Amino acid sequence: MSDNKLQIPIMSELAAQGVEPEVLYWVGCAGSFDARAQKVAVAFAKIMNEAKISFAILGQEENCTGDPARRAGNEFVFQMMALQNIETLNMYKVKRIVTACPHCFNTLKNEYPALGGNYDVIHHTQFINDLIKEGRLVMKGGSAFQGKRITYHDSCYLGRVNGVYEAPREILQTLDNHLVELKRSKTNGLCCGAGGSQMFKEDEPGDKRINVERVEEALETGAEVIVANCPFCITMMFDGVKAKDKQDHVMVVDISEMIVSNKRL
Repeated sequence: MSDNKLQIPIMSELAAQGVEPEVLYWVGCAGSFDARAQKVAVAFAKIMNEAKISFAILGQEENCTGDPARRAGNEFVFQMMALQNIETLNMYKVKRIVTACPHCFNTLKNEYPALGGNYDVIHHTQFINDLIKEGRLVMKGGSAFQGKRITYHDSCYLGRVNGVYEAPREILQTLDNHLVELKRSKTNGLCCGAGGSQMFKEDEPGDKRINVERVEEALETGAEVIVANCPFCITMMFDGVKAKDKQDHVMVVDISEMIVSNKRL
């Protein structure tokens, strides 16, 4: 996250000073290592700085949550990763965690408690929506997305798995754009094709990739912007847009990037 304006404390540094941040930002593997997801991580960090949130990251002490391993059927590796993370989190007495990855969100929130990791876990769309409602983040009006026709893709692990549908849509309502719902959305949403560890394996036989079908649905809305809130979804939707040769006409963005554009951070 090389940005001169960003102030991103490391948990170990704050602990040495006897400081406990308001929230731990769980960056996740994608936000740490994937070039596209890194832009989302930087955007969300900018938002927290703008809202004057006291936060920190684990840095090199953060490991994968183990979600891909469990989804692929390797329970041993999942528990090994999870227990190591829980030991680190408990050592720092972490109480609240925010993450921009629905996969990390679901695993930390719903699967870590069984192994002794009990935390208040919130997705970044819920966090941003709360900041707006509390007046800690005020939209300026006018952005690169002003007046554009957009559509929103529900990620499986935020939507159908955890029932979070309204927070991201409420954020979009504060921005100057025209939201058009996909024909399959909310509880009837369609997976981007990367969940369940499918992101890391070859396609199975079939007539069409799932992400291409999903992008075709998005293009049918006439949207100029496809909005998502998951690093896997963003990758898959952008690949689908490229497959349809529409990358020069249709953008794929995370909600946090829209906020940064609006706030001109």
